[in-house]
Amino acid sequence: MRVQVLFFGQLKDIVGRSSATADLPDDARVETLFARFASEYPKLRQMAGSIAMARNQEFVTLDEPLAEGDEVAFMPPVSGGSGWIAHTEEPTSFYAITEQPLDPRALVERLQTGDDGAVITFEGVTRNNTKGRSTLHLDYECYAPMALAKMQQIGAELLEKHGIRAIGFVHRVGRLAIQEASVVIVVCSAHRQAAYDASLEAINRLKTLVPIWKKETFADGEVWVEGAWDDAVPRSERL
Repeated sequence: MRVQVLFFGQLKDIVGRSSATADLPDDARVETLFARFASEYPKLRQMAGSIAMARNQEFVTLDEPLAEGDEVAFMPPVSGGSGWIAHTEEPTSFYAITEQPLDPRALVERLQTGDDGAVITFEGVTRNNTKGRSTLHLDYECYAPMALAKMQQIGAELLEKHGIRAIGFVHRVGRLAIQEASVVIVVCSAHRQAAYDASLEAINRLKTLVPIWKKETFADGEVWVEGAWDDAVPRSERL
């Protein structure tokens, strides 16, 4: 059988491409596929404890069976208007990925109603330094279909858990200059405490569950930013 393989972030740099096809035995599992590339690129084997895997846009373990035409993604730890790359909208939620500059007020206007006594807006912005190194810009990339699905999952869980009325996430990809926003989260609620709590949990979960990566370019070099997967995300650590 033949499957499509996707690589993101620093893994793309290691293998020198963003995608590949692989011909496998009919009884192959994700472990079979990963082992094939790890044998060719030893750095992948060294990183096995931090690489997450997805089959057809769902996190899976190494034991997951594969089938003809599957799309398998190998993913390093996540880093934490118009022109949507992907988006979905409901009366109480909005999730999107875009290459355009973010407009927090536009997201508030999509979600806020007269029932809301609190509206919390969080913006994650590009700063000009990291640990004393001067930052020139950031580049973000994502696995768009899966990223959008994970945003929806997180948002639905927060709506139920915190009793908030509405929530929205918009994340930008591509190159960002200093002081530009990479992510905007808006939470609308009748009461402020629920809005605060949901907003904080939203950004914390987004940074460990949504497959988005960033490369930071400094005055003296560049690096893919090391993040961390949520503990519940399976990794290829057995190899």
